[in-house]
Amino acid sequence: MSEVTRILSAIEQGDPQAGAQLLPLVYDELRKLAAQKLAREKPGQTLQATALVHEAYLRLVNKGAEPSWTGRGHFFAAAAEAMRRILVERARRKQSIKAGGGHRRVELDDIGAEEPGDDLLLLHEALEKLEKKDKRKAQLVMLRFFAGLTNEQAAHMLGVSTSTADNDWAYARAWLRLELSGE
Repeated sequence: MSEVTRILSAIEQGDPQAGAQLLPLVYDELRKLAAQKLAREKPGQTLQATALVHEAYLRLVNKGAEPSWTGRGHFFAAAAEAMRRILVERARRKQSIKAGGGHRRVELDDIGAEEPGDDLLLLHEALEKLEKKDKRKAQLVMLRFFAGLTNEQAAHMLGVSTSTADNDWAYARAWLRLELSGE
């Protein structure tokens, strides 16, 4: 049993010191995951990878919640989902009237530049639709896109063969492309 898996078990059993032991072991991997997520964001993002990691970590080991991770892979999938939710919440907050609504800050040098779209919110909505249609394919997209897992790793996490994951990935990408293009 790896050290991370042992600590995850201790967290599940309510050990109050286990959460503090986990962060140093997974911090670098979570930071890489956060940097990948933020690299896909539109320019002007003010959230830093470190802040995203800390906020996601706090959500994962929240004392009020009861975690039920089955291992390292499951923990990182949960971390990717937490990061996705944080980014979606921030995107929605920025669209609120209180935060300026549809207005955005424009620098004089940027006048005439193409305005970036709300790709993350559109992807989130499309993933929710896909999840209602086929939960496994939506989970595969989250593991591949948000958790940064390879197809083999995602297949193992989902308990399916690599060829099934390949087929699901091809279908999900095509379905999302159609959904996001509005066709």
